[in-house]
Amino acid sequence: MTMIQLNLQQVHTRIAAACQAAGRDPDTVSLLSVSKTFGPEAVRSAWAAGQTAFGENYIQEAVQKITALRQPLDVARAPLQWHCIGPIQSNKTRLVAEHFDWVQTVDRLKIAERLSEQRPAGLAPLQVCIQVNIDGGPTKSGVLPQEALALALQVAALPRLRLRGLMSIPEPAPDFVAEKQVFMRVRALFDALNVSGLALDTLSMGMSADLEAAIHAGSTLVRVGSAIFGARAVPIDSLAGSSPSTLG
Repeated sequence: MTMIQLNLQQVHTRIAAACQAAGRDPDTVSLLSVSKTFGPEAVRSAWAAGQTAFGENYIQEAVQKITALRQPLDVARAPLQWHCIGPIQSNKTRLVAEHFDWVQTVDRLKIAERLSEQRPAGLAPLQVCIQVNIDGGPTKSGVLPQEALALALQVAALPRLRLRGLMSIPEPAPDFVAEKQVFMRVRALFDALNVSGLALDTLSMGMSADLEAAIHAGSTLVRVGSAIFGARAVPIDSLAGSSPSTLG
């Protein structure tokens, strides 16, 4: 068993324990392995342990990886699923629309419209989450909470996209209680959007350091990178001038 596979087991154990403590079914929480800056072999190792969903922040690096792994690893198993979880510049929307299955970082209508226009007709609709800057963190991307409903309604009306839910990356909090309180604000917004008529099913929040609090607050998808893959190298896109995110 590789270190990555051992780490995956430990993360699944954490998720199961958090679900038990929160009175939730572990099957209601999915794991997204954040594989940014790690090569195809790291993804293959995680896939061999049963992981199929992978998150990438840096578009150019991700497309190279997706292309390298395009051949089915095993036709009897579910294919790899790729999530874009980094900021998207306008000149990168076509790459995202053509290569990814999910985009979790839509925070303005212009980007959503470009993704809709550029999604190839032969592919399934692009699954979309709106990123919300829930606590106004100055270094975080995302729409403000009070603007989320208007954007969600606009995105939901676009062709070739399917709005699935919300994603958020709060500023670090000092303890479990504070983490949970912030995550509960995202959950409250998620519930409010559904009351407004949107059929959202995905609440993407929680990373390596705070996934337990996120699960207690209702997260349905946790994004875990360093606890699975270890310390990260310098990404290709950041060398090209992109702003790195803190996802994972």
